[in-house]
Amino acid sequence: MFVRFRLFSLIMAGCGQFILLTLAAMLFYAGGTNSDPTLARYQFFHNFFSDLGMTIAHNGEANTFSFLLFSLALSLAGLSLILFFILMPRFFQSDRLGLALSRLGALFGIMAGLCFIGVAFTPANLLLAAHVNFVYGAFGSYFIATLFFLAAMLKVPAFVAHYLMVLVVFAVILGGYVWLLFYGPRELTIQVTGQKIVAYASIITVFIMAYGARQKQQQEMT
Repeated sequence: MFVRFRLFSLIMAGCGQFILLTLAAMLFYAGGTNSDPTLARYQFFHNFFSDLGMTIAHNGEANTFSFLLFSLALSLAGLSLILFFILMPRFFQSDRLGLALSRLGALFGIMAGLCFIGVAFTPANLLLAAHVNFVYGAFGSYFIATLFFLAAMLKVPAFVAHYLMVLVVFAVILGGYVWLLFYGPRELTIQVTGQKIVAYASIITVFIMAYGARQKQQQEMT
């Protein structure tokens, strides 16, 4: 139990580093957007997250430091997500259906984590097709995982109600982004803003759920 408690703390740290390192990567981004390579610095509402992970920025300059920070941030976030989904099903062991739902959710969640790591290692300026496929796979799998865990939490109330509400809100945000990704308007600002919202919402949700799981683990230890 103590090991699981520490692992949930590690997951929370993994979420925190993503926010800090991506913000740092924005500061070191070489410059330019897809529509205007002459723009200086990172434009929060005009540059995609993926721009941080390019080896050469849109302005033609080397983007090494930003690329390294982004790749590290996304890789650690992906590993944190995988660990989170590996640990979560144990909270649903009291009901066979709830456990089955959580395990199916964990399978898709692990796939999402692997896809996020794939995004980190396929710079958009070098491996665009693979990069895009990993993005689609990450958010699509994550959405399915969230739905399975919502069903499991309704079947087995492993956490107090406000954690369920956090997951409901996130499911709406993530579902909206999946629609935007595949069917929404192609306008740059809308796509970029939607990506920022869902990326940080994903990390914050995992942080909150990991905190709840750690608290429950602590209660079982005492």
